[in-house]
Amino acid sequence: LPFLSLCTEAELERNPTVKAEQEASGHALTGLLLTYPVHQACDILFCKGNIVPVGKDQLPHIEQTRQIARRFNERYAQVFPEPEGLLTDAVLIPGLDGRKMSKSYGNAISLSATAEETAKLIKKSQTDSDRNITFDPDNRPGVSALLTTAALCTGRTEVEIAEEIGDGGSGTLKKYVTQSVNDYLAPIRARREELMQDPAYIADILADGNRRANEIANETLGEVREAMGMVYTA
Repeated sequence: LPFLSLCTEAELERNPTVKAEQEASGHALTGLLLTYPVHQACDILFCKGNIVPVGKDQLPHIEQTRQIARRFNERYAQVFPEPEGLLTDAVLIPGLDGRKMSKSYGNAISLSATAEETAKLIKKSQTDSDRNITFDPDNRPGVSALLTTAALCTGRTEVEIAEEIGDGGSGTLKKYVTQSVNDYLAPIRARREELMQDPAYIADILADGNRRANEIANETLGEVREAMGMVYTA
């Protein structure tokens, strides 16, 4: 609530990521989606995070978080840092249709998917009729997205993979991508399956993390209330 009071409706509506998510959903803009970046700001600032690993599409959220921190510090007291977004080499992970990978778009490969389910998803992904495989994100988004997916999983470049496949067509490309993704995710999936055999252990980890996070959040919220003059005594 304190953070919402520091944002205007126009600023929230201008967030490009919120606009994209609304378009993807096909629904009217809800208050929950509109204020989602403010909730993210709470997730970052409750622990006074100063460096946040993000994808390129999340940078507007980081900027909104910086703005909220700056306005709170100027209006009340110096409580929050202004966090910086940390981009990796993979600033935007493409989905199976060439757009960014997102559950909202239905173009994502879930870590919980089996190797067989992953193969089916990749097989249905959008490509084109040109048998010669090239990396051209603007003109061949589907093919290029698959190449980037394979590159992220193998450590090779999209151009190298494209040249290797050559005129093998989309079928060969999809087989290569499927193998690359499943090989990369195999140890992650194995560890996930191992952990799923012990639900109590998972519950304990979540409870302990929640407890520690709440301790930090309550301390920060105390600073916020004091800065805003909201500390009352009986």
